[in-house]
Amino acid sequence: MRTVLAADASLHFSLAQQLTVIVLCALTALISHMALAVFNDGVRPFMLDFIQGRTTRSATTAVSFGLSAGFIFGLGAPMALSSGVLNPWLVFLPTDILGILSPKRWLAPLLGGAWGALVVFGLNGANDVAHKLPVDFLTAMQQMSTPILFLFTLFPVLAIAKQFGRAWAGGTAVLELALTVMTMKLWPNVFAGALAMAAGVLTLIGLAAYRDIARQRAERAAAAAERGAAAEPAKGQEADDDPIASLFSANATRLRRHLPLFMVLGAGVCLLAQMHVFGGGEATSFLIAKGQYSEAAQVDFYRVFGFIPLIATTALASGAYGIAGFTFVYPIGYLLPNPFLAVVVGAAVFALEVLALSAIGRVLGKLPTVRDSSEHLRAAITDTLQLAILFGSLMAANAMGAGLGILIVGGLYLLNEAMGRPVVRMAAAPAAVIVGGILLNVLHWLHLFTPIKG
Repeated sequence: MRTVLAADASLHFSLAQQLTVIVLCALTALISHMALAVFNDGVRPFMLDFIQGRTTRSATTAVSFGLSAGFIFGLGAPMALSSGVLNPWLVFLPTDILGILSPKRWLAPLLGGAWGALVVFGLNGANDVAHKLPVDFLTAMQQMSTPILFLFTLFPVLAIAKQFGRAWAGGTAVLELALTVMTMKLWPNVFAGALAMAAGVLTLIGLAAYRDIARQRAERAAAAAERGAAAEPAKGQEADDDPIASLFSANATRLRRHLPLFMVLGAGVCLLAQMHVFGGGEATSFLIAKGQYSEAAQVDFYRVFGFIPLIATTALASGAYGIAGFTFVYPIGYLLPNPFLAVVVGAAVFALEVLALSAIGRVLGKLPTVRDSSEHLRAAITDTLQLAILFGSLMAANAMGAGLGILIVGGLYLLNEAMGRPVVRMAAAPAAVIVGGILLNVLHWLHLFTPIKG
């Protein structure tokens, strides 16, 4: 398997791709303005107060910008420039902010479309300029692909260790290692971590489901022994009077009222994924850039299990859905053969998700271990990617400036840590590579640094 991208990774888009990005950004900004959906999971819990008028548009915009800016400029832009593939942090996080910021509904899609135009036209120019510099830090950043792809494989092992202990984690780690080696030996053109990730995620889900099923059986047995049948109606009445359940029902109804708009959104996101100029995650971006679409679909499919409970519960609690839904449209889009089918399937997937939201919430309420598993998966994804991105960024620093590059990039990362992380940790290292690359070019122009050849 190729682990380094071609040195000419670029951001050249066809007219259809440009129009899709611009229109989709306009649509997502409009939906954000209407407080129907946002991409940032951290912003969604604040949307209920905004919807109910307990906070202002400017205050909500400040929250969205504070939680998103680091990911946009520190992760989204560097990942797009280094891989040549767009990502949700660059496309959807800014439209969250612009949509909420807009004082008028008609202005929101104009601002979103303007951002989309800046992405498809501005990044291409920045990419061309950067590749012509004496120190080509964008090509160096392609070094991040290998640690991101391979270390990401281990996130199910970390999640199992946190939830089910070292013994299960150790066994899963051995299984993943064996499957990775086997894949590299037998199918060298396939992403080596795909089968290993599948085994790890299935192991985690199996353990969680088994524990929940066992707990439910024990509870039913205990209830049958301790309570009579007369107690059951009272329990049902309590559920009907539950204010949380009432809120969830009202918010689910609010989302269903806008089902046609969500179907258009699903069609647009799925279409963008089908065009293969967009990746839903860090590892996925590099797989899409290599043309490994089936492997990219597997990676994003496994990620879904870490986010379904979070997106479902926050959507029901806040009345705002996710811009990418449960993100099923990402892997589906990568695999579809034509854009027309992507539009139809994306709309259908979003319709099913919105209509099933209440039922999904009820099911998750009965599966606490599965809910906990999703939290552990998200934490494990963050931990593995933080290490992979840091390691990959140092590899990029070495490629563009050897020891001096490592000193600058590593120093900027440590300075960010010492200052209390004004740039979020995951985005700090790629941002440091870009800043370091600019500094090395300045030093070259001052005749204080000679670029590394090759």
